Amino acid sequence: MTKPVRGWFVSGMLPASAGAAALILAAALSLPAPVLAQEQAPAAAAPAPVEKEKDELGKYTLPDGDPTYNIQADGTMDWYTYSGYRRYHAECHVCHGPDGMGSSYAPALANSLKTMTYAQFMEIVVNGKQNVGVGTADQVMPAFGENKNVMCYLDDIYVYLKARADGALGRERPSKREDKTKAYTSNENQCFGRPS
Repeated sequence: MTKPVRGWFVSGMLPASAGAAALILAAALSLPAPVLAQEQAPAAAAPAPVEKEKDELGKYTLPDGDPTYNIQADGTMDWYTYSGYRRYHAECHVCHGPDGMGSSYAPALANSLKTMTYAQFMEIVVNGKQNVGVGTADQVMPAFGENKNVMCYLDDIYVYLKARADGALGRERPSKREDKTKAYTSNENQCFGRPS
């Protein structure tokens, strides 16, 4: 049996130029390691699937009504998560970094949404937030309550960031998605004051 040692494969035989330290290391690696009796931890049960409902807009929601993502085993995601990816990168990534990973002056939302509720997220985005004296500079999140490019897609941005926070979505650009529904398009037009 060979064992790698910093690029060397040790098979019990070392070149004559090998020093004493290498011989001792080779001998130590060739000895069987003591086996300690350990109890096997029972395999963790798979988490129960979260019940989600899909409405006519294509939005998935949890039983409490909060929006959520729906990413299938083949990587196909719901329209809201896909749209959230696009909207986040159009409006939010300048401060909060690519893929919600944060910057020197704005928190990593992919971490914040691990504990932040949907209601807290909405409150901060709509009204803004100030953390004075944090780190080397004050952190100020401007209020986006009047910005239609954010407010018309607030749920989309939330579900994208929640998927990132939960580890359900990686940093790559989404490639598979559900189609945008007609009801979503109508709702989007209404939010922007455009004719349907």
